[in-house]
Amino acid sequence: MEDLKVVAGNSNPPLAEEIVSNLGKELTEATVDRFPDGEIYVHIKETVRGASVFVVQSISRPVNDNLMELLLIIDALKRASAKQIAAVIPYYGYARQDRKQTGRVPISAKLVANIISTAGADRILTVDLHAGQIQGFFDIPVDNLRGDPFLAKSIKSRISADEGVVVSPDVGGAKRARKVSQKLNMPLAIVEKKRDNEDGGVQVLNLIGDVKGKRCLIVDDIISTGGTLTEVAEVLKDRGCLHVEAVCTHGIFAEDALESIEASAINSITVTNTIDNREAKEAKFVNHISIGELFATTIKRIYKEKSVSTLFPHS
Repeated sequence: MEDLKVVAGNSNPPLAEEIVSNLGKELTEATVDRFPDGEIYVHIKETVRGASVFVVQSISRPVNDNLMELLLIIDALKRASAKQIAAVIPYYGYARQDRKQTGRVPISAKLVANIISTAGADRILTVDLHAGQIQGFFDIPVDNLRGDPFLAKSIKSRISADEGVVVSPDVGGAKRARKVSQKLNMPLAIVEKKRDNEDGGVQVLNLIGDVKGKRCLIVDDIISTGGTLTEVAEVLKDRGCLHVEAVCTHGIFAEDALESIEASAINSITVTNTIDNREAKEAKFVNHISIGELFATTIKRIYKEKSVSTLFPHS
């Protein structure tokens, strides 16, 4: 696999190192820095002519800087005559702005897809897009890996099927939570909520399912401010739940999320390492699942032109 190369931006160096370690390779030498005025400077220091290059870069905080790094790296590789450029985006920022919920607002997820394609990416590799239909925003192949097998595996060794209940924090996430509940052979509960479009606040309207005397596992794709999780946890406790855990793919932990979660009814949180958050790593109640091996395996299959969907049999 001499012509397979991996380049990393500054968004998640530990995950990039883990991916190349699982591939038995080293990161392609590159400089991604800043000029004194804040402009981003990119220099690929090794030849990539005729190579299949995978660019590892989450669109996480600082979102716009990381997005711009990704675009400039792709452009540099394209101009250096790389044969194929795949954008490996563990966390796809702007994904929650995938439709017009009110008048005179952008569909940012679509715009970002257009920009990445225009920059020169030939395919996208990501995990747990907030909305699956975002794949249709691209005119290039998109491999959207599933996080539910990892979330379920992290739970199975700790909680028995008899004592646990999987909880979806909203109706839209019920499909994801159901997959986890089926893998664990646990019942499913669904929370009906209402979000204020102006301030983003969450109001829990109803809980469908029985959680009394159970250990509740809130399954979601993203933890941002933690507002939804803390509100749902309070409702679960009021309904007799004994223990509350949150298991999510992407841990953003924006603003004072970690402090508010620690002060809430949530006992612990498990997230993958799609986002590199130092404060979350230091928090004792936050556990991390690595997905570096999954990305490495997928990259290898893409490079060898083998099926990716076989990694996730239908269940």
